[in-house]
Amino acid sequence: MFSFFRKKAPTPEPAQAPTAAEPVAAPAAPARQGWLDKLRNGLRKTGGGIATVFTGTRIDEDLYEELEAALLMADSGVAATQHLLTDLRRRVKEARATEPAAVKGLLADAIADLLAPLQKPLVIGEHKPTVIMVAGVNGAGKTTSIGKLTRHLADEGASVLLAAADTFRAAAREQLAVWADRNTVEVISQQGGDPAAVCFDAVSAGKARGKDVVLVDTAGRLPTQLHLMEELRKIQRVVAKAEPTGPHEVLLVIDGNTGQNALAQVRAFDDALKLTGLIVTKLDGTAKGGVLCAIARERPVPVYFIGVGEKLDDLETFDAREFAQALLS
Repeated sequence: MFSFFRKKAPTPEPAQAPTAAEPVAAPAAPARQGWLDKLRNGLRKTGGGIATVFTGTRIDEDLYEELEAALLMADSGVAATQHLLTDLRRRVKEARATEPAAVKGLLADAIADLLAPLQKPLVIGEHKPTVIMVAGVNGAGKTTSIGKLTRHLADEGASVLLAAADTFRAAAREQLAVWADRNTVEVISQQGGDPAAVCFDAVSAGKARGKDVVLVDTAGRLPTQLHLMEELRKIQRVVAKAEPTGPHEVLLVIDGNTGQNALAQVRAFDDALKLTGLIVTKLDGTAKGGVLCAIARERPVPVYFIGVGEKLDDLETFDAREFAQALLS
């Protein structure tokens, strides 16, 4: 079974203290540290607007008012912003903080606690194949995210089969084929066919070939396109005919740059499909990274992965505390 969480260094047994010859574990692996640097850089526009609030010398109502405005500008939403301000006031009182710089650290703690329910691993292996259906609006980075997710799965030793269910857009099939090529995995596709039929064939093939995962790429659509949303529900039903327990995961890819619109997408797709997880893309250079706070407060669908670039390794598991610290660093 595969669980996509960053592996923490094991705690040594009390009776087996490390000797002088044994290496001391670094606080973070170089690859993860490089990722955190990318995340901090990507969230700089969001965090910069919030951080300026703490450059003064006093903790007063003006500070809280400025912070409220900064959080709203970062698209944290009214509900999450009010929650964070109430929680922060409590923390400041309990810590008896007297410097704005200390309040910044307490805000990071408050954001981490708010985002904690979103931190959940994507577990593969309870079903074989695990069928993962991926949805999203046009331009969110859905097909690219599938390619990156395929790499994650392959790196963990999982065998993957891709289903090109965006049958009416030739570029989508070609793009998925490129990602399949890069990751040396198979792809099931057909030109102009019924998307649900492609999914049925892919799931059936995944079972017959003993694949660990079948990843289904669906056509991009707006949640207001009701006939296309119904097509997604049809795909769900047809997948269940090929694999009665599937689909096991229904993921939505959202563009972190779209702020409150991303929250609206989560609501709409969750109502239609009962989402099990999110992939948040394009967090590099966004001024709206606070939208994860809004999602946590109003529609807490787990965030399995976040992305800050176009490279295969620019998608990583979501860690609430890392995100909060990167946001305010």
